[in-house]
Amino acid sequence: MDKRPAEFGPSRLIGGAEPSISPADEPPSERQGRMPPVLMYHSVEEYREDPHLVTVTPARFLSQMRWLESRGLRGVAVSELLAAKAAGRHRRMVGLTFDDGYADFVWQVLPVLTQMGFTATVFVVAGEIGGSNSWDDGPRKPLMTADQLRAVAASGVEIASHGVQHLALPQLAYDELVWQLTESRSLLEDLLQRPVRGYAYPYGHVTPREVRAVRAGGYDYGCAIWTSGVDRHALARTYIGERDNGLRMRAKFVRHRIRQRNLP
Repeated sequence: MDKRPAEFGPSRLIGGAEPSISPADEPPSERQGRMPPVLMYHSVEEYREDPHLVTVTPARFLSQMRWLESRGLRGVAVSELLAAKAAGRHRRMVGLTFDDGYADFVWQVLPVLTQMGFTATVFVVAGEIGGSNSWDDGPRKPLMTADQLRAVAASGVEIASHGVQHLALPQLAYDELVWQLTESRSLLEDLLQRPVRGYAYPYGHVTPREVRAVRAGGYDYGCAIWTSGVDRHALARTYIGERDNGLRMRAKFVRHRIRQRNLP
């Protein structure tokens, strides 16, 4: 299945059209204020083949983090960003997220974050811990082991859920959807012995049904990709890839501000 964000390839959404997460689907309290950018990464490593554009080289990633730092911005986990926003302290913060739980996070990402005083959220496929990205038709990439996840969590990185398997939720029967949400969190909480507060929708596929299920399931927030609203259970994210130099990063931040300004 194609994992590319819409701006770089065909839509990954069911039926090829972006579902509408409208203000009517959001609690009134969630429609107030504007969210800072939440950046979406997957893997950071050297590569020869990357058909789904999920990989950033270490040199490019370092330059992107330095770009944030040079502008007085601090990368943080989504839970920290939301707490800071609620307290009015979010102005110089940017959310950093890494989907799937690739093992390269341990040696390519974490040292950079630690050096800069940043943190992040990693969304883990709970049923694939210690395995590989079996859902992809591209190159195989190892996922973090249980011990690596414990070490990453102990460093201050937030671990959150990306499902038991990497499945598009709108295709699932409701009982299977609920199981993916509850079982993934249970597995991660048993492993880490700490609460798991966030969820990221695999492939970014999300409709109002999935948003309601994540909210009803007790998750504090959910991360999507294309949605433009400010519902904390369908937060929009900005894809960052290998092509994103300083000029493109700036353009994406400007685009985010424009989209937020145009919200109802």
